Amino acid sequence: MRAECQCHLDGSLRAETIIDIAKKEGIRLPAMVKEEIQSELVAPLDCECLDDYLKRFAIPNLVMQSIESLRRITFELFEDAAQENVKYMEVRFAPLLHTAKGLTVEEIIQSVLDGMKDAEAQFDIKGNIILSCMRTMSVDSAFEVVEKGKAFLGKGVVAIDLCASEEEGFCGKFVEPIALAREFGYRVTIHAGETGIGKNVLEAVELLGAERIGHGVFIKDCAAAYDIVKEKQIVLEMCPTSNVQTKAVNHFSEHPIYHFHQDGIKVTINTDNRTVSDTTMAKECTIVFNEFQISEADYQQIYLTSVEASFADTATKEMLRKYI
Repeated sequence: MRAECQCHLDGSLRAETIIDIAKKEGIRLPAMVKEEIQSELVAPLDCECLDDYLKRFAIPNLVMQSIESLRRITFELFEDAAQENVKYMEVRFAPLLHTAKGLTVEEIIQSVLDGMKDAEAQFDIKGNIILSCMRTMSVDSAFEVVEKGKAFLGKGVVAIDLCASEEEGFCGKFVEPIALAREFGYRVTIHAGETGIGKNVLEAVELLGAERIGHGVFIKDCAAAYDIVKEKQIVLEMCPTSNVQTKAVNHFSEHPIYHFHQDGIKVTINTDNRTVSDTTMAKECTIVFNEFQISEADYQQIYLTSVEASFADTATKEMLRKYI
């Protein structure tokens, strides 16, 4: 059984769906052949850095600008996850990336929720949605997402996130919108420590009240960040393949996930982006099993950490615990 806490919608599209939507909506793509589009979508294992990896999101966003396409893409992601025995998944996306053709933030969020609920009705999977604010955008844009997403809390939206290119000290800029989000009832997960800046994790916890951290690899190089994550039991959403691609680590064998786990830090296994990283939850779990020879008991503990750290309601968590 699997549960996933970090998966990006715009990094997890089927290549054939991109082509199909492009044809229907008259969108120009660099190619209209599945294999060629696939090669544009998948980042190599030897990306130069995170920013190089993030270039792969340009094509998906071209076809994520209508109510129908957003609903379909969300449905298909949950369908794909259900096929690989994922019983619960939190999908995150940045609503402001999908306004290019005039959709409102509210229409965008509702379309994604509808796609998730369509999938829940057909497959043995439950989900929730996390709204991402882009660190490359203004503070006002983060306020906009927080305020417009508020109406969807309790209806499938559970948390707020900050993502995109990571610069040192970004947390200070977003203190106010994230504080407002907490006041409204959003849970908080923050991408931090993905690109060599462990101090960002410390600030995400201290300044933003992060309950979970996306990646957090570089707490290994910042003692204060390491200590606060361990002491406060902040959960790390770790994504081995993505971390090798973005050069957070050079090889799977160097990934700190198992060391963290052994030392009492709470870790979870995630795909990050199924398409861009050409991966599945099955693949990510296999990598961790093979590289670190983890025991079945270790895996069960990591699964239960994912369940407990999820932003799901009590009934869903109870259901997910029964799979162990």
